[in-house]
Amino acid sequence: MEYITFEHIQKYFGENYILKDMNLSVEQGSFVTLLGPSGCGKSTLLRCLAGLEKVSGGRILLDGQDITDTTPQKRQIGMVFQQYSLFPNMTVRQNIEFGLKIQKKTRSQMECAVKEVLDLVGLRDRETAYPHQLSGGQQQRVALARAIVQKPKVLLLDEPFSAIDALLRRNLQIEIRRIQRELGITTIFVTHDQDEAMVMSDKIYLFNDGRIEQAGTPAELYTHPRSYFAAKFIGNYNILSGSVFEKITGEPCNAPHVAIRPELIRIGEVNLEHSYQIQAVVVQNELHGNILRIHLDCQGVLLHADMLFDQNSLFFVSSEVSVSIPRDRCLHLID
Repeated sequence: MEYITFEHIQKYFGENYILKDMNLSVEQGSFVTLLGPSGCGKSTLLRCLAGLEKVSGGRILLDGQDITDTTPQKRQIGMVFQQYSLFPNMTVRQNIEFGLKIQKKTRSQMECAVKEVLDLVGLRDRETAYPHQLSGGQQQRVALARAIVQKPKVLLLDEPFSAIDALLRRNLQIEIRRIQRELGITTIFVTHDQDEAMVMSDKIYLFNDGRIEQAGTPAELYTHPRSYFAAKFIGNYNILSGSVFEKITGEPCNAPHVAIRPELIRIGEVNLEHSYQIQAVVVQNELHGNILRIHLDCQGVLLHADMLFDQNSLFFVSSEVSVSIPRDRCLHLID
């Protein structure tokens, strides 16, 4: 069921077009990510939905109602920004209660709502602390609690992990996804980090220069990028021009580019059925945690292959190896 619909959205400042005839929809209860590089329009679309920016054209529907010109206060949307903007002179509890007081909730209603949301984000033991006494991750949880305590129709997350270290970021990704599923709240998340998008999303919209480049589930975008931009942005594809692909495989190619996933390249396995067989020289072994990336020189063309690391999987630099690439997994891309 389409819960949020953007119809032909345009946003421009003078001659600078930020959003160019944008159309997308979000199902109720889903977790949708707007993914793309800086300046592609993803945060602008989020702010248009929140009512913080006025669209230059098109309309926005929420739960069947046109909210294009509705004030932000009446949209029933909660938002967590990159900067959490907590009130420094208020405790955790007071920060969370702030919006409820504006809504003129009774003391008993606030007590019940705040207790529930503190339990949800795991901060019951920190309710009397002030923001400066909290870690970055705890401040992020307070900002999240403040957004969801008012039971919004939609939760918007604008790169909320940008100031948090890698390990804590991974933990918070899991926690936010758990909370979103538990509440069943429709959530739109903005990030430029493909790994975050892959871990958290039901659906991803990949943005490029104010337009949607491709949309689909994380698995769809990773395994079947349609364009050169999508393949460059999602994953770590080997991307070859059509002429280079012909050079190393000896097979005609009409596509402008071909993408090959590094984990599909096999080293030292020969005569695999339905595979291209190529001779290569090992240039470098590169360890990425439990993944070993091997850089290969194939007739002057550099490729990289990924495999699970163990001590026996290292290849000597400058050694000659046989490389197999599955024919049906080479993706022909559009420009």
